[in-house]
Amino acid sequence: MKTILYIPTLNAGTLWPKVVTAINQQSLVPDQKVIIDSGSTDGTLQCPGLQDYQILTIDKKDFDHGGTRQMAVETFPGADLYIFLTQDAILSDNKTLERLVQVFTDHPDVGVAYGRQLPHQHAKTLEAHARLFNYPAQSQMRSLANSKQYGIKTVSCSNSFAAYRRTAFEEGGGFPSGTILGEDVIAAGNIVLNGWKLAYVAEAAVYHSHNYSPIEEFKRYFDIGVFHAQNAWIFAHFGHAESEGLKYVKSEFKYALKHNWLALPKAFSTNLAKWLGYKLGLHYKRLPKNWKVNFSMHKAYWSKTYLING
Repeated sequence: MKTILYIPTLNAGTLWPKVVTAINQQSLVPDQKVIIDSGSTDGTLQCPGLQDYQILTIDKKDFDHGGTRQMAVETFPGADLYIFLTQDAILSDNKTLERLVQVFTDHPDVGVAYGRQLPHQHAKTLEAHARLFNYPAQSQMRSLANSKQYGIKTVSCSNSFAAYRRTAFEEGGGFPSGTILGEDVIAAGNIVLNGWKLAYVAEAAVYHSHNYSPIEEFKRYFDIGVFHAQNAWIFAHFGHAESEGLKYVKSEFKYALKHNWLALPKAFSTNLAKWLGYKLGLHYKRLPKNWKVNFSMHKAYWSKTYLING
């Protein structure tokens, strides 16, 4: 089964050498490895170990979460599986890619799969909980047949570490251009609606986490609200996210009480910031453009020409 690995980069930073080393030590070697760089100035493309990588370069202003990845696939299309990784996700051991790919061999009806995300070694309490809550230790097979059981999580997927069967990917229309984020969820939703299964492969893990401040969480959830407002079809088919949000908050407070009660004040402020950002994002069309830019984590999105009521 031919595979291609795609990694968007922009000033990948101190984790990048570890990311590259982990890729180059894999038991399953991708047939091609492609970097899509948006104008790095920190030496990202001079990192040791990139000798056999294909490099695509684009202007930073042209980056689009879905469109850029779709462009990379169309530029290097010759594979049975398209694998995506982000510049800050470190494969956990040398069989990680092998385990993710194996699910497609074992299950011909799987159209998309994604791996587990573990907190980085020095992740703080709340971020560690986020990874443990959203990425459990048990693998799951999701489809339209059990969508009532999994609800909105039926189409949970993250391009921080995911793979797509080419035939399912093309049938679903690939990644969309012009979405603020969530190109992976849109692609997964279309694939599942076409009758394919989605696999969550807990045995294939990466180290990937962020220590966001309450302000950063506000901005991130504002963008999530925008995404949800623009893609109501996903929730019409698979349910809404509010019930999952309440489960998450309860779980987070319980985890903080057990592991580090000093994190509780940040938990309160962060959840308030998330809720407020999300609600504002849902109603982004009513907001002045300068508010949207200031509230958003992905500020460049609001200058795109495809926006209506921008």
